[in-house]
Amino acid sequence: MKPVVKRLGVAVLALTSVGAIGSGAFVASKVSDFDTSIDKFYEIPLPNVVRSTDPAVVERGKHLVESVTACTGKDCHGADLSGGRTLEVGPLATLTAPNITPAGMLAVYSDAALFRLLRHGVKMDGRSLRFMPVQDFAWLSDADLTAIVSYLPTVTPVQKPNGQTVIKTLGKVIDRSGGIVLDVARRVPHDKPDLAPPPSESKEYGAYLARLCTGCHGERLSGGPIPGAPSSFAVPLNLTPDATGLRGWTFEDFDRLLTAGVRKNGAKLNELMPIENFGKMNDVEKKALFAHLMALPPLPFGGR
Repeated sequence: MKPVVKRLGVAVLALTSVGAIGSGAFVASKVSDFDTSIDKFYEIPLPNVVRSTDPAVVERGKHLVESVTACTGKDCHGADLSGGRTLEVGPLATLTAPNITPAGMLAVYSDAALFRLLRHGVKMDGRSLRFMPVQDFAWLSDADLTAIVSYLPTVTPVQKPNGQTVIKTLGKVIDRSGGIVLDVARRVPHDKPDLAPPPSESKEYGAYLARLCTGCHGERLSGGPIPGAPSSFAVPLNLTPDATGLRGWTFEDFDRLLTAGVRKNGAKLNELMPIENFGKMNDVEKKALFAHLMALPPLPFGGR
């Protein structure tokens, strides 16, 4: 996940505009819609998937868990996957990523059920996940999801209870109003998943990887303050090839940014940038992402 803060930025806007939400009837309607949706049963059959013991497949899964999907982030499932720290998000929610080691949630998931969860955001009981950002990486190929399914059972089991996750009234309203994604399965295409092409250094593959960046840097990746965020919140940078962004950057500059958290001018990135995960992308992924960013129309900083 990419760290939770990136996806909470949009929701901060709600905290500054509670009065604009409208009447009690409006709130009640949105809460009812959320509760109905989160309890919906998705008739998505379990796929015919069996984990692989091929060391190369398992290693691919480890790579994806630690880099692209960022499962090991401190605000996701943690470095050992035993569960992340509990995040109190004001009146929106209390969020804690669960223990997904073989001693945790993984103990009750079959290979097929885990694959379905990763592709569709649907739990073992056929209902929606809460908050886990499947919508950010559901484009991964069947082979890559199978690699993740193959890797997770190999991690060290950790005995640790799951923390609390509670979606509060305002969180439900914001989810149903198009803000922060808390009802995950509703935001994932089920009939025709939009899958990435095979990994390559192409800008086409990079466009899928760039979806991981839009939560912070905006849909157009030109950065700027996140709407409604407090002044103390990190301001995402411009990732387009504009003079205020990446114009004149080389791949070496970009690689240094991802791996060391240092910009071309020598300035350190804000600690909210998940370099502990994105820095572990391999050269194919980094070069594809860079190729996509360089192919974007140059936009001035702040266009989001």
